Amino acid sequence: MKLKIALLAGDGIGPEITDQAVKVSDTIAKKFGHEITWRPALTGAAAIDAVGDPYPDSTHEICASSDAVLFGAIGLPRFDNDPSAPVRPEQGLLKMRKKLGLFANIRPTFTFPSLIDKSPLKRERIEGTDLVFFRELTGGIYFGEKGRRDGGETAFDNCVYSRFEVQRLAKKGFEMAMTRSKRLCCVDKANVLETSRLWRETVQAMEKEYPDVEVSYELVDAVAMRLVQWPNSYDVLITENLFGDILTDEASVISGSMGLMPSASVGSKVSLFEPIHGSYPQATGLDIANPLATILSAAMMFETGFGLHQEGAAIREVVNKSLEEGIVTEDLAGDNKAYKTSEVGEWLVNNL
Repeated sequence: MKLKIALLAGDGIGPEITDQAVKVSDTIAKKFGHEITWRPALTGAAAIDAVGDPYPDSTHEICASSDAVLFGAIGLPRFDNDPSAPVRPEQGLLKMRKKLGLFANIRPTFTFPSLIDKSPLKRERIEGTDLVFFRELTGGIYFGEKGRRDGGETAFDNCVYSRFEVQRLAKKGFEMAMTRSKRLCCVDKANVLETSRLWRETVQAMEKEYPDVEVSYELVDAVAMRLVQWPNSYDVLITENLFGDILTDEASVISGSMGLMPSASVGSKVSLFEPIHGSYPQATGLDIANPLATILSAAMMFETGFGLHQEGAAIREVVNKSLEEGIVTEDLAGDNKAYKTSEVGEWLVNNL
């Protein structure tokens, strides 16, 4: 198979971690007889510095004409620390999601047997955890009307959803539930928010289309508590943009490190695959960042994006082996030897 993949390394540690994912992907491609053409493009702060736009048209053209997008991370402190900055790296991410039609973010959370005691939660709480969040990506408060009034003394951010936006996200969740344990949880705040009541009534109306799926409805604050008490009680969860942003980051620590969890953003066109963590600018150029989340995102790309399940499984298998043998970066090494980002990537390539 010939694959065209847009490569958006981004900012901070983005180039270092995507380099390792590229090495692993190229090795898998060679092993299974595929040919990958990588198509680098600028985004985030790097694109702002180059052309003044965090997601320029040239980058969009490359992404839209590729078979998939592998994405690193964006963001730098000089933008975070300047509330008056007219253009921000994160605006590029929102623009990219909107223009590519990436309406569903798929965020799995699972545990690694060799790392289970590195989690901040007790073993008995998290053993067997294997859940998937579907977060709506292109609606809600992040995309609603926003502004200031009263001379800048009052600020507002409007949260808006249409029934269609809820239906297309929920459909993805129902379909995933059918391939797993046939359990789906809709997360909302229907006791307070009108948008949440729309979410709940829309999902309720869809239940008859999936009679084998057991659907539950929980308030977001209750889910936030249960995620750290009994995360293994969940399987597939669907929710809106803001709630999903917060809950998926909370869930990510269950595995023991944010540097381990992959994600996919899908829609009607090209899909994007990225680690869940940020750009970790303090580690830029130090060769210490954990590349495994990006490498596992590449595994999701082979499986979800291209239907190449053997290829994805081979990557996950070698990642598990590296964890078991302690070939890990400093975030996981503890008192044992810490390997460099590039050393972890090289070990994975050699073992593939």
